[in-house]
Amino acid sequence: MIKKTVTAGLLAAAFGSGLAQAQTPASPHTFSANVGLYSEYIFRGTAQTGGKPALQGGFDYEHSSGLYAGTWASNVSWLEDFGAYTRSSMEWDFYGGFKGNFGQSDFSYDVGTIYYYYPGNANPGVPNADTWEIYGALGWKFLGVKYSYNLKDYFGAQPLPGQKTDGTWYLDFFADYPIGSSGFSVNAHYGILDVKNDGTQALGTEVSYNDWKIGATYAVQSGMLKDLEIGAYYTDTDAKKSPTGTSWWVDGTGYDTADSAFVVYVSKSF
Repeated sequence: MIKKTVTAGLLAAAFGSGLAQAQTPASPHTFSANVGLYSEYIFRGTAQTGGKPALQGGFDYEHSSGLYAGTWASNVSWLEDFGAYTRSSMEWDFYGGFKGNFGQSDFSYDVGTIYYYYPGNANPGVPNADTWEIYGALGWKFLGVKYSYNLKDYFGAQPLPGQKTDGTWYLDFFADYPIGSSGFSVNAHYGILDVKNDGTQALGTEVSYNDWKIGATYAVQSGMLKDLEIGAYYTDTDAKKSPTGTSWWVDGTGYDTADSAFVVYVSKSF
């Protein structure tokens, strides 16, 4: 009887040990990467690559607690196109924050900060384009709103000489509606940019503007191309021109960076 009990106990221990190994708790850490090719890089309704393609990608870390951090980069041309930098062909972002859901509900939140870094050489007398923002967002299922507040000059912009643009804010309303489990979704966005000290009266034009976007995406659901996303969208702004036809957003090459654009892209997450 004792022998049988001991043997059974050893078997149970061995079996239990096997179960423990088979049911190793999932790691609280998640690492991911992404890369994408876009026909043009549009940021808040304005072109960053002067109508030319952009290669973009980044790395992200998330903790099960909701903490996250990441970095992302893209080629750009706008600093050279506007004559602000002698050499600058890259935007490199660093961000981090905390996100999650309110209890077990469909309502979510996201608070964090992002730093936009532009390596290169600014021309004499031109403010540095590096920008630092803090943000907060609320979401419900496929709907969301995000408020970003600038802590430095807004990408080096000073419409009136000596008048800093820290305190500029951007309000983003967005929706991303999935069509069942097909992998297709439709999305839309409306943004409001309010540039501090935008010099409207002195310039005869407005630096602040509203922008909008509407588009659709398809994400591959399985197979070798799983998580490959193909998308397209149309975007435009109401950025106004002065009575003489000039605009703050027209670069040195004559390209209107705030004009409408149609963008197609393909991206992949890993």
